[in-house]
Amino acid sequence: MGCCSCFGFTRRRKPLVRPAPGFNNCLSQEPLLDGDTEYEDDCSYNEDVTSTGNCDESEEQSMGHCDESEAQSRAKRSEEILRSRLENGLICRQFPVKETHKLVRSEDDNGNKMINEYVRECKIGSGSYGKVVLYRSSVDGKHYAIKAFHKSHLLKQRVAPFETAMTDVFREVLIMKMLDHPNIVNLIEVINDPETDRFYMVLEYVEGKWVCEGSGPPGGLGENTVRKYLQDIVSGLKYLHAHNIIHGDIKPDNLLVTGNGTVKIGDFSVSQVFEDDNDELRRSPGTPVFTAPECCLGVTYRGRAADTWAVGITLYCMILGQIPFLGETLQDTYDKIVNNPLVLPDDMNPQLKNLLGGLLCKDPAERLTLDAVAEHSWVIGDIGPIPQYLCWCKRKRLQEETDESKDDDSGITNT
Repeated sequence: MGCCSCFGFTRRRKPLVRPAPGFNNCLSQEPLLDGDTEYEDDCSYNEDVTSTGNCDESEEQSMGHCDESEAQSRAKRSEEILRSRLENGLICRQFPVKETHKLVRSEDDNGNKMINEYVRECKIGSGSYGKVVLYRSSVDGKHYAIKAFHKSHLLKQRVAPFETAMTDVFREVLIMKMLDHPNIVNLIEVINDPETDRFYMVLEYVEGKWVCEGSGPPGGLGENTVRKYLQDIVSGLKYLHAHNIIHGDIKPDNLLVTGNGTVKIGDFSVSQVFEDDNDELRRSPGTPVFTAPECCLGVTYRGRAADTWAVGITLYCMILGQIPFLGETLQDTYDKIVNNPLVLPDDMNPQLKNLLGGLLCKDPAERLTLDAVAEHSWVIGDIGPIPQYLCWCKRKRLQEETDESKDDDSGITNT
């Protein structure tokens, strides 16, 4: 059974692990791993893809509501943090994302559908709330992956007691406007015409594969390939965490490999932002089988540690081609994540076994940090340590400090 397959499950409750009121862990007929559905309309809304586990009103009432003011303040605080960063120029990219407020739908000479300058070629996948389509720019000739949404559908779908899918997409856009890293998919343009129901995110097109594509028992991808992939994942995720962003849905389907073998992290639809080192979260992360044990227990959890657990599950998938904790139902899966020991092959590389054991430690306080992962002997291997990346905001800060130092020196000389 490959790690990127889709798993359905029947509704069944077990008493061992029960999400707390207000958590986004409702038992429903959503698949344990994301699925895919074909669409006829160019901007059809994907109601079958999962990540958020939506709860209907009656189910929320039976589970109990989280405190209204607390939930609303969390959502508002996240939005305020993002808006404040943008307004104060606290973004980590040299060139801003293009904002387009006019949508023109047309056809080219060959009858291909167009949105503005982009010519539609084919559907290439699904995000958490909409499909992803390959387009070619008629201006620069390059290919772009465009995520297409219906705003009306996003506003109707609740993903938390006081948040809609539109909240998630809006937050995803704000987050991606701040980011620029070689191991993160780049947002190029946002098309949001207030006169239409259409909404588009124009992303760089990664012409490659998912990190687990081609893996499967018994060989997986091989340690050398996985080591390079893991270095890229850790580099990108460390960058996010350094900028106070929790991805929330690290898994093979959200890790794309370019033609030259570089991994890029994508899909920030359930990502969260925080201030300082306070990465305490309540809403559960994206995909059940990649969920950390502490996220299954109905308590607040630390976002960085939860992301790191998901890296461990992803590493396990890449090496062994399967999921380590998988039940027949969502509740079974949560039970196994919390209670079952990690089982690794006896003949596995001892260094790799040590790394997986550290990443998949049930206790988040004892779990390896990303800094420790980056320094682990297996990760360094024969290819050396993860290259240090000096991001744009750090380069800008260093330049400002250098300029200030020059001004001070000049002042001293003049006196």
